[in-house]
Amino acid sequence: MLVAPHRTEANPASQAGGEGREGIAARVFVTDQQSQGVIRESLSALGVQNVQVSTGDVTAAIAALSKESSPHLLVVDISGVDDPLGKMRDLADVCGPNISVIVTGDRNDIVFYRELKLMGTSEYFLKPLVRSLFTGTCKSILIPDAGQASGRTGKLIYVLGTRGGAGATTIATNLAWRLAEDKRRHTILVDLDLQEGDAALQLDSQSTHALREALDHPERVDKLFLERGVKQVTDRLHLLCSLEPLDTPAELSEEAFLWLLDKLLPRYRLTIVETPPSIAVHMNWALKLSGTCLLVSAPTLAGARDMARWCEILGPNTPERHTVLVLNHPTAHGGLSPADFARASGKTPDVVIPYDREFADAASLGIKAMQKCKAFQRSLSQIVRDFTGEETEEQPSFLRRIFG
Repeated sequence: MLVAPHRTEANPASQAGGEGREGIAARVFVTDQQSQGVIRESLSALGVQNVQVSTGDVTAAIAALSKESSPHLLVVDISGVDDPLGKMRDLADVCGPNISVIVTGDRNDIVFYRELKLMGTSEYFLKPLVRSLFTGTCKSILIPDAGQASGRTGKLIYVLGTRGGAGATTIATNLAWRLAEDKRRHTILVDLDLQEGDAALQLDSQSTHALREALDHPERVDKLFLERGVKQVTDRLHLLCSLEPLDTPAELSEEAFLWLLDKLLPRYRLTIVETPPSIAVHMNWALKLSGTCLLVSAPTLAGARDMARWCEILGPNTPERHTVLVLNHPTAHGGLSPADFARASGKTPDVVIPYDREFADAASLGIKAMQKCKAFQRSLSQIVRDFTGEETEEQPSFLRRIFG
C-alpha cells in the first residue's frame, strides 16, 4: 500500500501563486455542523479541494491518524473533552512532523490558550468560529510567502560501524523496527551500502534501484519519486535502498545525499541512515548535521583504534549533535571486555550490547526472529529511549518538536 493516496505533502511555498492548491490535504474533526460549515467555506475560499471532514473530537482524530498518514493541515475539536492537554499529547504521538494543527473548543481561558501554543499548535479558536479569522490562519499555513521556510524536520540518526562486521546494520534495522512498530514513529531507514547492504534482507524486503537513481539524479527527487521508490515494510516503517552489481561503480556524492535528506526529513519523524565507513569518510559535512550518530564497534583492538579515530572526525558533542558510542558483543569469541576496550580506545562506551547466542542464531532468520531475543532488545531499549523522550518530563518541549 502506498502512502500517496492518504498523505499529500505539497510544498506550500510553491503554491503562493495559486496553482496546485487542490493537492493540499486537510483533515477536520469537529463535533458541530456550524463549525464544519465555516471550515468548509474557509478552505474552499482558499482553493483547497482535498478536504476530509469527520464528525468527532480529538479522540476520533487520534484513532484515525494512528492508522492513516498525517495531512498537511489538521483541525481538531476539544469541546467537552476531559484532560484536553493530555489528549493533545496523545495526538502528537500519532502525527508526522510535517503537520500544522488548529484547535477549536469551548474553553475561554488564557492560561489554557498559552499552554496549547507552547505545545506548538498553530492556533486555538473559541467557538463559534469566525470565518475571517479562521481563513486567515489557514492561509498563513497553507499559502505562506514564497521565501518563508517551514523550519520543521524530523530527527536524523546515523548508524555508523567503525569497521565492516561491527553489527551496524543489525542495530540500524532493529532500531528502525522498534521505533516504528513499538513506539509508533513514522520512520524511514536508508541503507547507503549500494552493493552489499543487508538492511532489506534483515527486514524481509526487496531491494530496488531507487536509492541509486535518487543519488545519481537528485534533481528528479520529488514527492512522487519517493512515493514510488520507497519500500513500505510496515505502515510506519519505510526503506530506501539499492542493490547494485558488484562490478558497477557505486560512488556517492555528498551533495546528492544532502539533497535527498532535505526531501526525507520533513516527511518522517525519524530518518535513520546506515552508513558504511568507506562512504562516511567522504561525508564530513553531512555527518555534522544536527542529529545523533550511533558509532558501533566490535570488541577488537582494531575496532577500539578506529573508534578513537572516528571520534576525532565527528568532533565533540554539541547541543544540536551528539555521538553515542556502542560496543557490540564484548567478550564474544575472545573479544575485549568493556573495560579493556575503554582502555584501548580511550573512550568509554555509552551502550554495551552483550553477546547472546540466541540472537546470533536468530539474526539469519530476519527481523521478527530478532525481536524475540530479550537480552538484545533490553540493550537496544537504552538507545530507543533517547529518541522517544520516555524519560523526559518536559512535555511542551517534546510536543513543539512534533507540531512546531
